[in-house]
Formats: sequence, C-alpha cells, structure tokens
Amino acid sequence: MSTKPENERRFLVRFPDTDNLDIVREISIKQTYLENGENNSQRRVRRTEEGSETKYIYTEKIFLTPIVRQETEYNITQDEYEKFIISEKRSDCVPVEKIRYCFEYRSQLFELDKYPFSDDLAIMEIELKNPEQEIFFPDNIDIIKEVTGIHDYSNAVIAKAGSFPEQSEKR
Repeated sequence: MSTKPENERRFLVRFPDTDNLDIVREISIKQTYLENGENNSQRRVRRTEEGSETKYIYTEKIFLTPIVRQETEYNITQDEYEKFIISEKRSDCVPVEKIRYCFEYRSQLFELDKYPFSDDLAIMEIELKNPEQEIFFPDNIDIIKEVTGIHDYSNAVIAKAGSFPEQSEKR
C-alpha cells in the first residue's frame, strides 16, 4: 500500500496525433467510483489492461487543494474488485472507460486520456513534484484550457454525461 501526496494538474486538449508523441505506455482503464469514505475521501476501484497484464487497484483520495491530494492506493484481487463493484457501486455513477497514453516530454511524464465518446477532445494530466513546478508543453499539443479542480471535468461527471461540457452544449 502506498500513501503519498499527489500534485496534479489537468488540461482539456484537442486529441493529438499520437504518432508524434514519445508514447512509453498505453493502458486501457475501467474505473468505478464508490461511496465516499471518511473525511469525504473519493474512493474508486480500477481495472487496467496493459499488453497481456491485468491489474486491479483500490484508490482513495483526499482533496487538500484543487492541485494537491493525499492518495492511498493498493493492488487488490479480481474477486475483491468484483465485490466492490457489486456491493458498493454508486447508483449515480457509470464506470469510466478510457485509453491512457503516457508520454514523455522534456523529462516530464504526461498522461493523455482518450474517452470513447470523443475523437476530438481528451484530458491531459501531469503529476508535479510540487504545485509551483513549471510545466513545459509539447508544441503539438493544443491546450484548450486548464480544468484542474473544475468539477464538470472530473472523470465521474464526464462519464455520466457521456461527453465533455463543450460537447453537451452543442447537442
């Protein structure tokens, strides 16, 4: 089990040509949010598939500021994952499914999440060493806006809506 502070910033971006990125990992993710825990912590279980390897992970986050979180995370078995899904799944939350492309640029690791409901838009995240760290963005990434701490861009909200807020307004 690991408990660590997490300094993360999130950005809405136009989905780039991934051939022009230094992709180091591609992960298929399905995560389901559970009832909030103590201290109003956000709880979730996640199934990841990378190549032929499948992992199951339990995560609990306490949001200290929009950028800083205290995160506790540990691997669980497939049986434990399925029990969480059956017994604790929130009725108001659909599972989040996405493909995560991890790429490096100027010694920084970015995570680019592509959702099945959008070919044009994605969420790009970067975990920082500290909240004030300068970020260097690749030239081929078109950043629309920073969405760190904006509720409407949380995974749970966009999964339930089946779109990004910009796409919902056009419908």
